[in-house]
Amino acid sequence: MTLPDGFLARPIAHRALHRPGVAENSAAAVRAAVEGGWGIEVDVQPAADGTPMVFHDYALDRLCGVDGWVRLTPVEDLRRMSLLGTGAGVPTLSDVLEIVGGRVPLVIEVKDQDGALGPGIGALEQAVADVIRGYSGPLALISFNPNSVRVLGGMAPDVPRGLVTDAFAREDWAMVPAPRREKLARMADLDACGVSFISHNRRTLDMVPVREAKRRGLPVLTWTVRSAEEEAEARRVADQITFEGYVPAI
Repeated sequence: MTLPDGFLARPIAHRALHRPGVAENSAAAVRAAVEGGWGIEVDVQPAADGTPMVFHDYALDRLCGVDGWVRLTPVEDLRRMSLLGTGAGVPTLSDVLEIVGGRVPLVIEVKDQDGALGPGIGALEQAVADVIRGYSGPLALISFNPNSVRVLGGMAPDVPRGLVTDAFAREDWAMVPAPRREKLARMADLDACGVSFISHNRRTLDMVPVREAKRRGLPVLTWTVRSAEEEAEARRVADQITFEGYVPAI
């Protein structure tokens, strides 16, 4: 499946258009991105009952200032928490779909639930597929875990899928066994996943597998660009950027 042109037309706001006073992955950040006409990338973790929540971390401390884990917390408790002291609660994926309403492209990153980018996944992927069923706007699904991307192909076959890729250096991915890191860095699972694009770390866009993916015609998105200078460098390779901390000129 081809990634729709809309995803390459304008930059994508990383965790929506957040800034001081507007928390990442919040409803307010999503609204701000829609109003600006930017594409949006959000992250999804499961609540205690499996409901897909728009939240990046596994733990609650950084963003909500409390101890605990998203996956062990009831939905209503998450809704009542204050993201980065802003008073905004954690939205559900359904909330975000309603806010976006198909007006801008939306990229949903399904966070790995295996713990080491392995095969212990499925429940969150199915929950996401159930929520997005019937959504008519431009939508794409991504994950660092190739297993997630592969199973999403069966659960949501009409939605473009991308693999989030990296050099998978040991210092950044210590929980992943070395042989698995090496395979992930080679992007050996692209064909098995049936991806429409990749989203690669901007720091290592010069990797051979990135160039090979681009040669094969796969669009290359990149994360996370935080300045005009970084954007200019990234666009030497990338077809589109995911940005935060500044507003791109285009």
